[in-house]
Amino acid sequence: MLDFRPFAALGTFANDWLDAHYHFSFADYFDPARVNHGVLRVWNDDTIQPHTGFSPHGHRDMEIITYVRSGAVTHEDSLGNRGRTEAGQVQVMSAGTGIRHAEYNLEDQPTTLFQIWILPRAQGLAPRWETRPFPRTHGRFEILASGWPEDRAPLINQDARVLGATLDRGESVRHTLGGRAAYVVAARGRVRVGDLVLGPRDGVAVTDEDDLELMAEEETEIVMVEMV
Repeated sequence: MLDFRPFAALGTFANDWLDAHYHFSFADYFDPARVNHGVLRVWNDDTIQPHTGFSPHGHRDMEIITYVRSGAVTHEDSLGNRGRTEAGQVQVMSAGTGIRHAEYNLEDQPTTLFQIWILPRAQGLAPRWETRPFPRTHGRFEILASGWPEDRAPLINQDARVLGATLDRGESVRHTLGGRAAYVVAARGRVRVGDLVLGPRDGVAVTDEDDLELMAEEETEIVMVEMV
């Protein structure tokens, strides 16, 4: 089953430095039909203006993955970590027993990113942070973050994966879900998923599908979370 979530219908928030679109209920936006999709709790589509950002604030018991679409974000946290994550990289923060962090756009142009929150498989775990580049190969999914160490990707504390793919026009990729749930967003371009066509920043919640085939109608960048 495919549940289409068009970008134009997402929850929104805007102020002088942040333009946010919410695929799921978040902050003051609440839709009882869109609280989560399995263990996927948050998918925020954020544009952060230059020399602004999220000041220090706290989280606990959440896996937070940041996929930078353009620009860069600079991270600081209470564990002493500091790092810059730019387009083509992903950062993973396991909030665990508690962590305070800030995310700033110190660049001279806006930063666009997806902020993805996944519920952990257990509470009270040790907090951690990591950033890593990922290969921009065309025509296949790359694992950006995973709950399985053998995937050799940044680790999250859940039986889930975050995957990304870039497809040329007319190119397709098939992914076996075996009944696992998934959530797919077109970061850019247009991609056909079953009978649906996702435009830029549209999403689709997937349930009870064995195989998922995605075909690009133009050059397309896809991000997907799959979960047990």
